[in-house]
Amino acid sequence: MKRSQINNTMRQVDAFLHQHQFHLPPFAYWTPEEWGRRGEEVREIAERGLGWDITDFGQEDYQRIGLFVFTLRNGQPGGQGKNYCEKVLVVGVDQVTPMHFHWSKTEDIINRGGGELAVQLYNAAADETLADTPVQVSMDGERRTLDAGTTVVLKPGESITLEPRCYHKFWGVGERVLVGEVSKVNDDHTDNRFFEPVGRFPAIEEDEAPLHLLVNDYERYYRGAR
Repeated sequence: MKRSQINNTMRQVDAFLHQHQFHLPPFAYWTPEEWGRRGEEVREIAERGLGWDITDFGQEDYQRIGLFVFTLRNGQPGGQGKNYCEKVLVVGVDQVTPMHFHWSKTEDIINRGGGELAVQLYNAAADETLADTPVQVSMDGERRTLDAGTTVVLKPGESITLEPRCYHKFWGVGERVLVGEVSKVNDDHTDNRFFEPVGRFPAIEEDEAPLHLLVNDYERYYRGAR
């Protein structure tokens, strides 16, 4: 992805969030220069991957295959204290997050507003292919059994709980969707299993300076990460 596209996405999504009365924390708006002046006091933000996360999954077509994420809070895998994670996602119309499951994370995916969110579901077979067995999920506390490959559509206010080894992909329907995610501790480096090989974080072409840092920029700009 070009840095200019990432910066423009930040501006557009921030406006969308404000439209829905969803406000990001102050550190979301720090400049790279401000990050360079920060010290030990913000190590939690950097180490736990809080902040902007915009990815095209290495496919170089963000509008078709991509996802906007802002991680608001997160614990450390195997650590003490916070054992949970909260994110806000923005999903475009027909913008696909590829099929994947998590080895250990259970997550609630919540449609907070905008359009509808389509979620396709499979169990993972023992060899990590797509199983043809029925998928059991909880949707707003109601247990449901669905055929393999079923696509459920979440309207605003509706949610689904996805347990480990439940393959899922999702996309927006009708209009852009504001999505909440509440889960166990998130670890994007070891806990994602994509059905087809993709890149979790984008390769970036630096055609202009960053507006705000992505989580994968911290190592370059935050001296506490070195």
